[in-house]
Parts: sequence; C-alpha cells; structure tokens
Amino acid sequence: MKTLLKSLCLFSLLINSIIFAQTTTKSTFQVKGNCSMCKERIESAAKKTGAKTANWTAETQKLEIEFDATTTSADEILKEIANVGHDNEKYSATAAVYENLPSCCHYEREPSFLKKEISAKPIKQDNQFYVRGNCGSCKARIEKAAASAGADSSNWDADTQIVTLNFDPAKTSADLILKKIAEVGHDNEKFTTKDATYNNLPDCCLYDRTLPLGVKSDLVHHEEEPALKKDFSQNADHFDKSIEEVRLTKLEQATALSKKETGLTFNIGTKELLKAACCNLSESFETNATVDVSFSNAVTGTKQLKMLGLDQKYTSLTKELLPSIRGIASPYGLNLIPGRWIGGIQLTKGGSTVVNGYESITGQINTELLKTQEQPETAVNFFADVHGRVETNITATSQLNEHWNQSVLLHGNATLGKTDSNNDGFLDQPTGNQINAAYLLNYNDLEHSGFGTHFGISFVKDQRFGGQTAFDKKIDRSQQSAYGVGIDLSRFEIWNKTGYMFKDKPYQSIGWMNQFTTHHQDSFFGQRNYWGNQNTFYSNLVFESIIGNTNNKFKTGASFLYDQYDEDYLTQDYKRTETVPGVFFEYTLTGLKYTLVAGARTDFHNLAGTQFTPRVNFKYDLTPKTIFRLSAGRGFRTANVFAESQQYFASSRQIEILGNGGKIYDLKPEIAWNYGASIQQEFKLFNRKATLVADFFRTDFQDQVLADLDLSPQKLVFYNLDGKSFANSLQTQLDFTPAKNLELRLAYKYYDVQADFIGGKREIPFMAKNRGFFNASYSTDKNNKGAFWNFDSTLQLIGQQKLPNLNSNPENYRLPEYSKSYATLNAQISRTFNKNIRAYVGGENLTGYMQNNPIIDVENPFGNYFDAGMVYAPIMGANVYLGLDFTF
Repeated sequence: MKTLLKSLCLFSLLINSIIFAQTTTKSTFQVKGNCSMCKERIESAAKKTGAKTANWTAETQKLEIEFDATTTSADEILKEIANVGHDNEKYSATAAVYENLPSCCHYEREPSFLKKEISAKPIKQDNQFYVRGNCGSCKARIEKAAASAGADSSNWDADTQIVTLNFDPAKTSADLILKKIAEVGHDNEKFTTKDATYNNLPDCCLYDRTLPLGVKSDLVHHEEEPALKKDFSQNADHFDKSIEEVRLTKLEQATALSKKETGLTFNIGTKELLKAACCNLSESFETNATVDVSFSNAVTGTKQLKMLGLDQKYTSLTKELLPSIRGIASPYGLNLIPGRWIGGIQLTKGGSTVVNGYESITGQINTELLKTQEQPETAVNFFADVHGRVETNITATSQLNEHWNQSVLLHGNATLGKTDSNNDGFLDQPTGNQINAAYLLNYNDLEHSGFGTHFGISFVKDQRFGGQTAFDKKIDRSQQSAYGVGIDLSRFEIWNKTGYMFKDKPYQSIGWMNQFTTHHQDSFFGQRNYWGNQNTFYSNLVFESIIGNTNNKFKTGASFLYDQYDEDYLTQDYKRTETVPGVFFEYTLTGLKYTLVAGARTDFHNLAGTQFTPRVNFKYDLTPKTIFRLSAGRGFRTANVFAESQQYFASSRQIEILGNGGKIYDLKPEIAWNYGASIQQEFKLFNRKATLVADFFRTDFQDQVLADLDLSPQKLVFYNLDGKSFANSLQTQLDFTPAKNLELRLAYKYYDVQADFIGGKREIPFMAKNRGFFNASYSTDKNNKGAFWNFDSTLQLIGQQKLPNLNSNPENYRLPEYSKSYATLNAQISRTFNKNIRAYVGGENLTGYMQNNPIIDVENPFGNYFDAGMVYAPIMGANVYLGLDFTF
C-alpha cells in the first residue's frame, strides 16, 4: 500500500511537472523605471495580471517574468505595467499616468524602447468603426458621446482605435453616433472633427491626425520637444548633463523646473532662448524671472547678472560644468559666449553640489554648448538692430562615424553705429567688434567599451571703444582732449572630459575633467589704465558608485585649481598665484518620497588656508504634485577687487584698500552661508497644468569684501566686513497655460540686502527691494509645411533702489536717496516658414524709459565729480532688431 501511494505521488508530481513545463513561459522584457517604488509597482502589476514570478532590476531596466501562457500573456502583462505608469518595449504609459507618478519615479522617456512604426490595421466587424484617440480621457469622452446619440452600449479600445457600437437601428444610426463623436473632438471613418474642437482637447488627448485611420503610433503623444542638443549619444542616460556622473544624457526639457533634482534647478533650452534677441549669455535671461540683468555703467555697455539679491561674482558660472566666467573675466565674460552657441542652461538656486567646487554661494549657472543631434545640421543666423549692431553666427553639428561627432561654432559681431540717445556727448554703447570660434569633438562607445570623451577648444578676440563721441581711437590719447574708453580682450580655452562606465555596473563610473584657460585684458578709462592676465588650470577626478543598492549612491574624488594673476592698475603691479588642491565626498540617499544629498569638501588654499565646505540638499514629495525642498551650505571665494569693480573705473573715484593682513590685496577671503527653502505645487488652472513655486533664501557673510561708495564721492574703498552682512530673497512664480499654445509666467521678488559698513548698517546700493515680472508667449498651430507664428513679450517692474550718498558733492552733482520705480517691456514676433527658414523682429525697452543724467558732471570727464558708474536704470531708449535663421 505504501509503495502504491509513493508511486501515485511520484506520478502526480511528474504529470504536474510536465503540465507546468508545457504552460509556464519565462521571458525578459525592457521596462523603464528608477527606484524601489518603481520596482514594487512594476512587479505588483505583473503579478496582478497573472505572472507567477516577477523581478525587475533598476540597473539593467529589465523585467524577468514567469507566467502560465494558458491564463495570461506577455502582452497583457506589459499592457498593465504601462497602465500603472512604466514604458516598456511594447506599450507606453499615457502622459497623465506618467505625470501622476512620484517625482523620484520620473524616468527619462526618451529614447523610447518603442520604435515609431505604423502597424497594420486591425480587423473589425460590421458594428465596429475606427475612431482616433489616445488615452482614458478619450475613451470616456467617446463612449459618453455615443450614449448621448442613442447607443445602448459602446466600447472604445485605444490600442486598436476601434469603437464597438450596440444600438437599435429604429432609434439611431451609426452615422448619427459617429457624427456626435466627431463633434466632441474625435476623428473617425465617417466624420472629421473641427480644428477648434480638436485644439481644445486636453494635451494628453491630442492624437496624431496624420496617421491613417485605425492606426496608432507606438509612441504616445508628447508636447513638441525643444531642440535641445544631446552629448555623445541618445542611448545612454547620463554624462554631459553632469560629467561627474560620467554618463551621457539628453538635457531636461527647456524652461522647466526639474521635479527630479534635489536642488531648485531650472532648465532653459533653445526654445526659450529664441524668444528674445539673445546675442550673448548676458541676454539669455530676459524671459527668466530668477536672474536680474542690468547695465554695469554708462560707458562700457556691458551687463551684469544678479541672483538672490547679490552680485554676479557670488554665482558660480560654468561652461560644460567647467569654471568659466570668474576672476579677470568677470566683468565682460558674459559677452564672450554667443547666444546661438547655447544648447541649454541649467540654473540652480542656492548651494550646488560640492563636486563642482567651493565658489558657489548663491547658486550655479551652467551653459551647455550645441552638440550633434540625430541628423547633421548647419545653421546660419544674421542679426542687426537700429543702433548699428550686426552679427553673424554659423553652427554646424555632424556625425563623423558611429562613435565620433563634432560641432563647429563661429561668431562675429560689430557695433558700427555711434548712439547718444540723451545727447550728453557720451556714447550709450561702445563701438567695436568680436571674432569667436570653437570646436567640439565627442566620442561615445559607452554601450560596448564603456568609454566616452569630449574635447573642446575655443578662442575669442573682442575690442571695444567708447567714451565721448569726439574721441578718435586712431589718434593717440595724449594728442586729444576727449575722454575715451578702450577695452581689448582675448581668451583661449582648451578642455577635455573623459568618462568610463564599468561593465555590467551602470551605476559605477569614473570621470576626469581638465581645462586650461588664458584670459587677457588691456584697457584704459580716460587717463586710468588697467591691464590684467589670468592663466588657469583646472582638474577634477570623480568616482561614482553605490553602497549596497542604488538607493545609496556616492561620489568622491579630488580636484586641483591653479590661478596665476598679473594685474597692473595705474602704476601699481599686483601679482599672485593661487594653488588649491581639494578632496570631496557626496552621498545621495533616495527613499520612497524623499532624496537627501549631503556632501563636504576640504580645499587646501595656499593663500586662504584650509577651507571646509559642507552642503546639503533635501527634497520631499508631499504628494506627486507637491514638492518641498531645503538646502544649506557654505562657500568661499577670493575677491578680485579691480576686475570686479571696473564699472567704477570711468569716474573720478580713487581706489583705496583698507587691508587687514590678508594675503590677497591685503584682504581675507570671503566666506558665506546660504540657506533656502522652497515649495513646488502643480495643479490645474482652466483645466490645464499650472505650476506655482515659492522660495526663500538667506545668505550670511563672514569677512565679505565690501565696496564702499558712501565714504566719499571721490573714493571707492575696499575692506573686509566687520559685523553682519546678509541678503534675504523671496520669490513666487506662477507658470500656466490658460489656452492652447499660450504660456504665461508671473513672478514677484522681494530683496532685503544689508551690511555693516564703516559708519553703520546700510542697504546695498543698486538693489531694488521689489520686482515684478510677467511673460506671455503664444504660438499658432503649424500648418502642413511646418510654418507657424510665435509672439513673446516680457514686462518687468523695478522698484526703488538705494543710491550711493553723494551729498558732499555740489548740489548739481548729487543723487536722491532712492531712485524712481520704472518698467521695461521687451517683445518679439517670429515667423517660422518651414524647418529651414525663420525670421524675427523684436524690440527692447519699448517703454522707452531712460535714466536721467546717468553720468555725473558729464561736461567735465577729467574733473573731480565725474562718475559714470551711478547707473540704476536703462541708459538707452527703445531698440528694434531683426534677424534671419537658416538651417540646412
């Protein structure tokens, strides 16, 4: 009996094994995701649809499943996984479902696993009809319309694009039902919806009207992607967005506040940059509410940025994540990066990562240059304005072979017209010219060897002449009585970034960045000469890996910065060499709803001593649409008092330094702590997506180098802070789309910036406490040739500003305590005729507001009261420009 029972059991097991072997299928599929929340969601969806086992791995983006082919299928499992929000090799999640995922789960959707192919039409029955649509909202709308037209029941399937109708022919007809469906916005095989009705559908429902009826593209609808450039390859996930991660990536969408970044980071793309003239980097923020841009003085025509209520020198300005506009390059470096060279800008408010250095105090602005796209592209731009400025840009990107691609960037400009809007005898902007060239070479073989590298070289020569209209640059200064200004700049850069991803370990990589820069300035301001030269070498080695799993990541490495300065001011010669080796470590902890990035670096500065720089950023997703951020960090920098104060060279002010034993100009290095908090809220306004962001940042200084303009109108005095200095910045910003193709941006900023100067606490001059911002952009729909119009306008309201005390001057040469409030308006209209030709015309300062008498004692430029540095408002009237773009 026992033997019989054992035999029966063995036979039963054998039969079950055979049956199981015949019906159980093992398969592996690619599924997109990021974190442990994604893993749980994907595996739960697979098991819910009938998978016996499911295992998804973030590092490989692969899902391994076992299922009984008699009860379910791989197709059904992958469809359910897409339904819960995860693109895979057969189905894409709808935009609405994807957007509702927690921000830590927002994977990169491009490149897609899917290929954009048109599949064969499915077979349909007599009571079935083709109806176009995309998503669940489409399904509800179509079936509701069918019911209102008399259908007893209806079922629309997004994959087959077929609606199945059941109705009583005595009461209604297929034609009546399909006509009603078209009236609510859905093309079908009998009727076509009106354009106005289609355009009013939610974004997720805007199906592709160019496909044949009954065919759905394998890619779900997305809004048109800005023409951001990719570095090296479209298939890898990281690298040139952040070289320290040694990965290749496509930049984030333009003008968007990143939901994934732990810090408050805005991504500005070429689509945004084309909304304004954008001749150079200083003009790239006219439609951005975070950065304030203003003229530095009434003679040189240059512009400076301010962020969080503080001068540009406290913001880390990088190019390709390498140090760029700093030191002697500070006053004019923004003019040396042409706008048409820019592929994207990443702007981070507050403390940035310690991986990129110690100088960032108020934030970081990183500029990415144009890289190759999927297809070779050559673009030519011509620009001219009514004040006599003309420029030409030529950019060419191309793929050399499977792994190599290149970019050639050329720029030339000239200011030929002599403009004196207020007839004070001084040019509003200098005349001159610039020649600029760069070459980028990229290699990418990350998919096979794990190796990638990026090489760049650039050179620029810029000459400017300003001052009185009677000044003649061809005549020796000693032979003429007119006041003149001459600025001759040259800059050469060469850099390389190389990365390696470890085989079968996509989370582990090593990268090395190196750059050499030489920047030269030879200039004069009346009888005042300034000559400066800076040679810089920068190197940064970064290793990235995980601790246990990808929820615990770290970056560590070492950097080296070498700066050699040589400056001549009047008859004084200032030389110094700064060498700064440093080490850093940064840890990233990712939870279900939060991300913590904590890092620290130690730098061994030969003149400033050992400096410890900790920084921390924290992001918490209160809901999928509500994000809270905190940040805190320390930064330090060595001041370059002459280069950073050139706006006051065109004056009678004598520079005086009250030293305290420091090793740089007899001054100590500047140290600052920055703290910030922000909340980001997405919601529906007019049934369309809107985003509200509110942030507050405070910066506290130690040993800040103050430039005191109040001690005497004839002096500019530098000294280290003895007391308190702080900057409070509050900003609220609303972005929303009240109608299709209409984008609005409103912002308000409040600044409170004060310091303990000699003589007491005072407000920092030239900083408006209140600023308002409004931007509107509207585009028409493209026609069948790809042509459309774009209209853009930006209104800025600038409140009162504290002005320097000039009360010891004669009454005619004084300023009020505060300036008047004023408004500026910029606008542009562009017409894209097709993918190859675009024309645009625009205006700046269309309100025509100009500062009265921007130059103190303009009649006597060599006298004791002359001062061209007291600028708080536009010094030029309305400017009108036009341009043409050709793409081949």
